[in-house]
Amino acid sequence: MGALVDDDGVDDGVVSQSRPSPSTATGGDMRRRTALWWLLGVAVCVIALDVATKALAVAHLDPMKPVEIFGDVVTLRLVRNSGAAFSMASGYTWVLTVVALVVVVGIVRYSSRLRSAWWILGLGLVLGGALGNLADRIFRSPGPLRGHVVDFVSVGWWPVFNVADSAVVCGAVLLVVLSLLGFEYDGSRSGWAARHATETADGKDGDA
Repeated sequence: MGALVDDDGVDDGVVSQSRPSPSTATGGDMRRRTALWWLLGVAVCVIALDVATKALAVAHLDPMKPVEIFGDVVTLRLVRNSGAAFSMASGYTWVLTVVALVVVVGIVRYSSRLRSAWWILGLGLVLGGALGNLADRIFRSPGPLRGHVVDFVSVGWWPVFNVADSAVVCGAVLLVVLSLLGFEYDGSRSGWAARHATETADGKDGDA
């Protein structure tokens, strides 16, 4: 912002206010909507896969008869989990339900600030996983907000898990890696990512 100055060089004391042009505002809205749609698209894919695999597990797996895939290292084992991912915090189902709701609302509200495709992917995975397990807690027995999550994949000593758990963990790991490397949610770069981009640009300029 700055003062408007007449042709005679005298400051007339009127302060101009910069306003975004209609085209700029429209472009910003388009980017926000695009980010939100991509985020929801990733989440829907995770939810669809999670719901389908849980339905198959409930229909075809006997809790007392695990199915061996790779010996006893990888098995399909039907478990009803009242806790969080990987059977942690059992007995706190309603607390975990509230936490999941807060996470979902936070991610959706945060989506309008996203400009990085990798951040959209990571948050989409977390959102889809959270909603997948949240659906179990709301709709499955023993009742709303107390429902037990269906887990069915067992790998070695690792606790039994499902597709939603995997999505949450993979998404969270991706977000941590992006943060450590300096790839920011708004598309900007800092730390290693910024230095790497500068070195790459300098290398191209040198070759030219």
